[in-house]
Amino acid sequence: MIALRFESELAAAPDTVWRRVTSVEGIADEMTPLLRMTFPRGMRTLPGDVVPGQRLCRSWLLLLRVLPIDRSDLALVELEPGRRFLERSPMLSMAFWQHERIVAPSARGTRVVDNLTFRSRLLPRVLARASVALLFRHRHARLRRRFGTG
Repeated sequence: MIALRFESELAAAPDTVWRRVTSVEGIADEMTPLLRMTFPRGMRTLPGDVVPGQRLCRSWLLLLRVLPIDRSDLALVELEPGRRFLERSPMLSMAFWQHERIVAPSARGTRVVDNLTFRSRLLPRVLARASVALLFRHRHARLRRRFGTG
């Protein structure tokens, strides 16, 4: 099992950040241009009320926004609206995938923390770790660019 943590301080109110990071538009913005995650037509945000562990949707991950490289059955196992979600989603490439995102007030505005725990089915450990780290460093850089760092 691999565990990674990423943290950013943002110059925006927590509710503003939460709305963005749980919207389909915000997720797309964080990942672009490396990946695109598909969502069902009409889905604009992650729902505020979920059945823990129930699949919200099936999503394709598209490398450089066009090449399908993975599939995820997006599921939230815990949700604290406005503050935290815990995603545990079966994926083709991962024997285990868990992503916790915490959005919390800080002295400068908001702290966003991503805790990831995963085990790759396909890639050697070092490549899986490097790939996920690259994506989440990119996502946090996009968040800092959008909201500033205070």
